Amino acid sequence: MRYLLPYATSRQTIGLLGGSFDPAHEGHVHITKEAIKRFKLDSVWWLVTSKNPLKRTDPKPLQERVNLARSLIEHPKVTVTCLEKRLETEYTVDTIARLKGLYPEVSFVWLMGADNLSQFQSWKSWKEIVKQVPLGVIARPGNNRLAKHSVLMANYRANRLPSNMGGLLGRITPPSWCYLSTPLNNASSSQIRARNE
Repeated sequence: MRYLLPYATSRQTIGLLGGSFDPAHEGHVHITKEAIKRFKLDSVWWLVTSKNPLKRTDPKPLQERVNLARSLIEHPKVTVTCLEKRLETEYTVDTIARLKGLYPEVSFVWLMGADNLSQFQSWKSWKEIVKQVPLGVIARPGNNRLAKHSVLMANYRANRLPSNMGGLLGRITPPSWCYLSTPLNNASSSQIRARNE
């Protein structure tokens, strides 16, 4: 199975951007490029999930979403994957644990838009996620204040890395996280789905 997984060398720092990508859009591209630049990542893997445990409706077929994501982002440092299907994991905490076991010499950073902060405490074993990998949180339209009132801030205020030191995030032992304020892109998967219904 290892030959089906993305290639990575020791001492690389790789960002993981998970989600249903239903559909992938320019907002995903924007936060990915900002994360590569500001967190000094060697690569970003988009983890297109089979389904989202927090959503009631099933997304479009996995391969359809993967194909669209690959057509949307053409960047030498970005790999679009369906890793969770290959690893047979459903929850972020389990996916990260498996990846850390498979790539022991790689440093992973979990990436998320600030819009995820409002529900982060609903993720399975969210505190374990914070213990496993540093978190890179990127501003999203209408969600900038979430960081100040999020469960992450309430529990890990002392572990926040200033944004001007974001390049060090992948080298710092978790728990650690960094919030980036960036120029905003208004694209949203839910809005795109609503327009297409």
